[in-house]
Amino acid sequence: MSELETFRAETRAWLEQNCPPEMRKPVTGDADICWGGRRFQFQSPAQQQWMQRMAERGWTVPTWPKEYGGAGLSKAHEQVLRKTMRELGCRSPLDSFGIWMLGPALLRYGSQEQKLEHLPKIARGEIRWCQGYSEPNAGSDLASLQTRAELHGDHFVVNGQKIWTSSADKADWIFCLVRTDFGAKKHTGISFLLFDMQSPGVSTKPIMLISGRSPFCETFFDDVEVPARNLVGELNAGWTIAKYLLTHEREMISGIGDRSAVPPLGRFAAAKVGTDAAGCLADSMLRADVARFEIDELAFRSLLERTGELARKGQGDPAFSSALKYYGAELNKRRYELMMSAAGSDALEWEGERSSDGALARAWLRTKANSIEGGTSEVQLNIVAKRLLGLPGA
Repeated sequence: MSELETFRAETRAWLEQNCPPEMRKPVTGDADICWGGRRFQFQSPAQQQWMQRMAERGWTVPTWPKEYGGAGLSKAHEQVLRKTMRELGCRSPLDSFGIWMLGPALLRYGSQEQKLEHLPKIARGEIRWCQGYSEPNAGSDLASLQTRAELHGDHFVVNGQKIWTSSADKADWIFCLVRTDFGAKKHTGISFLLFDMQSPGVSTKPIMLISGRSPFCETFFDDVEVPARNLVGELNAGWTIAKYLLTHEREMISGIGDRSAVPPLGRFAAAKVGTDAAGCLADSMLRADVARFEIDELAFRSLLERTGELARKGQGDPAFSSALKYYGAELNKRRYELMMSAAGSDALEWEGERSSDGALARAWLRTKANSIEGGTSEVQLNIVAKRLLGLPGA
């Protein structure tokens, strides 16, 4: 057996022995996701046990160096781990912005002290992070942000407001873009700060969405003191870090297009509509729509794998993340449109035990934000046109 095949066999054996049966059931909602953090409440002993076992092995962040809480796996070994987990139905042991976004940025731009302080806590699920990027007048034009950070000796004083801050009311720390040079052009004079959400002067206010639920908040900073050592990278050079982090955010959001995240659409539709004598979906029009969707879904899986191969060979392009984000977001919106069609009038139920308080309808409405968060679909198409296709600007 090759070394990779040996790893595959050992990984399967370990997962079969250590992943609790409860953690092999499909995720049905946000409560089934382990977000970690000081205030996170585990839904069951099995959920806590699964996260701890994977963290001890370094498999919550398998490619991170061991000194920062990872396992030091190569991309090829990580791919084997992920694939084996999907085959066995193992849930993700830990999801967080710290893993998906901040971690990669710190690995590239953080000081050794910052890496040692923050990365192991992310890997163990001890600290939950939120993202302080968008502002009321700085959304797609993020570089127009106006939150100020003024240096006073050994600390910054931060004043301003962020919006659409996902889970700010549950997060322990925030990675935040602030303006530190007020006379510079908008893409310069921006710095990247880290600070505790329990700092005096930090407050949050939830934002309600059309789904009736929302992870989003407005976040306010009033004379918040942040130690100068929490500056990541150079002063006034935060835009470079911000752009790098956005590529990882867009790749993370693109994952919603992955079929492994939810039950196969064809199976879901068959359970709702039924099948004919030949075993085909009874509704012929819906059947055609589902077939088209599943072909596109498989194409997306191939795109993800191809992008990963190019990245491993050093042939990737940061703009690929925009293509993935666009495709994944739009695909997920189509998925839930078809799920609503398959479920018929039952899908419109908003409350009650039968529908888990309208879980499907609320999830369908939530997908509308997929093409806005992390950069709108229009912005992603502009990036693809300019950076990948080489088309001229308007």
